[in-house]
This record gives sequence, C-alpha cells and structure tokens, in this order.
Amino acid sequence: MTQETVAAASEAVLDREETISRDELEALQLSRLQHTVAYAYDRVPLYKRKFDEAGVHPTDLRELADLGKFPFTTKEDLRLEYPFGMFAVPQHEVARIHASSGTTGRATVVGYTKKDLADWAKLVARSLRASGVRPGMKVHNAYGYGLFTGGMGAHAGAEALGCTVIPISGGQTERQITLIQDFKPDAILATPTYLLTIADAMMKQGIDPASTSLKFAVLGAEPWTEEMRHELETTMNIKACDIYGLSEVMGPGVAGEAVETQDGSHIWEDHFRPEIIDAFDPSVVLGDGEHGELVFTSLTKEALPIIRYRTKDLTRLLPGTARPAHRRMGRITGRSDDMIILRGVNLFPSQIEEIALRIPELSPHFQLELTRPEGQRMDQLTVKIERRESVTVESVASAAKVLQQQIKIHVGSSCAVDVVEPGSLERSNGKLRRIYDMRPKA
Repeated sequence: MTQETVAAASEAVLDREETISRDELEALQLSRLQHTVAYAYDRVPLYKRKFDEAGVHPTDLRELADLGKFPFTTKEDLRLEYPFGMFAVPQHEVARIHASSGTTGRATVVGYTKKDLADWAKLVARSLRASGVRPGMKVHNAYGYGLFTGGMGAHAGAEALGCTVIPISGGQTERQITLIQDFKPDAILATPTYLLTIADAMMKQGIDPASTSLKFAVLGAEPWTEEMRHELETTMNIKACDIYGLSEVMGPGVAGEAVETQDGSHIWEDHFRPEIIDAFDPSVVLGDGEHGELVFTSLTKEALPIIRYRTKDLTRLLPGTARPAHRRMGRITGRSDDMIILRGVNLFPSQIEEIALRIPELSPHFQLELTRPEGQRMDQLTVKIERRESVTVESVASAAKVLQQQIKIHVGSSCAVDVVEPGSLERSNGKLRRIYDMRPKA
C-alpha cells in the first residue's frame, strides 16, 4: 500500500457536521439532547418510570453536564422490555427490526424508522469514507446478514456511499476467496479475526494474500490491537481501519477511523453523546483521557432513543485529529463482562493478543482456557496458541517460556502456555470465541 494511495483516499468531500467547530458541535448536541430526553420520557414508559424514580425531569437538562443526573440504560432493561417495549413510535412506523442472538439471555430487540435507516446509512458511509473507501469501489461485505446489525448496516452504508456491494455475508471461506479473486474488490468489511481466517486459508491454497486487489479493510465487531492491525496489513498489503458500533445504540457506524491517521475511531458526535464512567463506581463520570466504561446517548433516533446506555466496552475519550470537533475512542481494551479475574488480577484477551504478536514464533490464533484442577481452590489459566508454519517444533519451547514470562510481567498473573500445531484451533466465521471457561459449575 503506497503513501500516494493513502493520500488520495484522504481527499474527500466531508459532511458539513464533520467540519464544524467543537463549540458548534456542542451547541447542536445540547439542542438534540434536550429533544431526545423529553421525547424518550414522553414516549417510552421505561424512561418515564426511571426518570421519575431518579427524581429527574427532562427540563433539568440545561447544559451537557446535566446528562450525568439521568439514570443509565442497560442491556437488562432492553431484555425486560422484550420485544417492543422500548419503541417510541407505533408499530406501523417501524421500518425494520434487528435483534441480538440471545445466546446469553433473552434477545435485545431494536427498531428503526425510515429516517433512522437513512441516518444509519449516512453514518456508515461517513465511516467507510473516512477509512479510505470511495464511490465506485467494489466492496466485499463479509459481515453476517440477518438479525445481526453488521451485514445490513454495512451494506446500506456502502450503497449510500456509491459503492458496488458484494453481499457474501460471513462463513463459506473458500467461496470468499474465490469471489475476492474473481470479482477483484477494492475493500473488505469483516471482523479482524475473520479476515485473518481468510488470509490463512489463502496461504493454504498457495495464494499470496498480499497479491489480491484489496486495498482497504474496515474491521469491527470485536476488540483488536495494533499488533493485529500490523499482522493484517503486512500479510495482505492493505490499510486496515476500525469501525465501531453496537445494535442497542445503532449498529456499525457509531464511530469510524480515518485512514490518514489510524489513531482511533472518531465518534460521530452530531448523532451520539459519549461519556466515560468509572466501571466500578458508575456514579463517577470521568474526564477525557481517563480509562473507563463507554456510555452512549443517542441524539437523533426516532424508533428507539437510548439514554446513557452502558456499553460495557472499556476505553477512553481523546481529542479529535482528522475530524477535530469529534472526539476519538482509544482502543477498546476489552469488555467489563469479558474480563477474567484470575487470582485477583484483571485480565483481558486483548492483552494476551498484544503480547503474543510480539513473539515472532507465535501466531495470532489463541484460546484462553480457565480450569480449576480437582482438589485445588485456585483457578488455572492456560493459553493455547498456535506456532507459525515456519517455526520448528524444537524452537517453540523457548517461545512458550517467553510468553509465560511476559504475561507475568505485564499482566501480573501466572499461567500455563500450550503451543499447538498450526490450524488446530477453531477459526473465526464472524466473531471469534476466545475464552473457554471449563471450571466446574457451582
């Protein structure tokens, strides 16, 4: 990927809201926030009940800082209101419904009016454009279609940008490779671990992943590290950028990363007001630069306005760069509900990824197994990780020892390391499962 290609990709006509000053943006936020809070209070029984119980009223929101007076919304709230209790419009105004898989409990259901869908497509298009995608490009969309918001959200945004969309969805890796070779797309949309799966499968077929037509990858739906970005960019000769979203807030396109800076996703603050709270004391709203849990309030949604939604994603807010008025998200270090507490130490899969990818003999393919050996009171973490194809079996023992030592130094917890054969661990077909909890159930 040449610097000229990146420079050309960074030259684009921006939305007016991308170029306004911070003062103009915050004035717009306040106006939209006051409307949204009153709208939710009047139309969604859950919000009227929660506001009344908290002793706050929409008229109490006179400045942006007043948002901290209002109660949070959680995934459990959406589950309790299943299926349509969170909707603020009558059914005939809901143009589309999406829902979570419900694998960890009752599904969360979200709805969109026609205006919501148009806004969503515009923000995904904005995110793709920021990441280097341009009108007229062919876009290979490997996000899953269906009730999951990723596939259709990315698809609509690419079409709104003026791209030709190849709607392959997730899975069918061999067919993905065939279409990439035959259709010659310019960009690919996928989770980072699934793009890694595609690259590995290409190499097994004798195809050089760096030889394809792909120039840009817009990756999201799971946390990933700078080390993973380097792995994918080097392997595939692409520029890889992040896209952030979650269905409860909208879907993909809540924030997007600029290809010219690659320094974190800019949150589209003309549509969403972000906050960072202390994950252990949610009453504390943290300042920019401080690490905590990300919270979102929607500013323009009609069908499902969301007030102070606790995402569980752990990050921090940083000043805007490529889009100066819009703050950036730091890399998501993990989710508070994915955190492993091992003998009193907090640990996230992204920390293991970051360390492992600095060790040349080890691949990005790993799993974390939690066990409690019979007769013992302490939990045991085993990192199962594949060696790279070019590495001999004889040299993996020293690599395992280095990984074990580095985890102890940088994370603060002891673990076992099991280096396994290439191709022996499960591959991603979308979102990858990293943690396998094999401890006896209480």
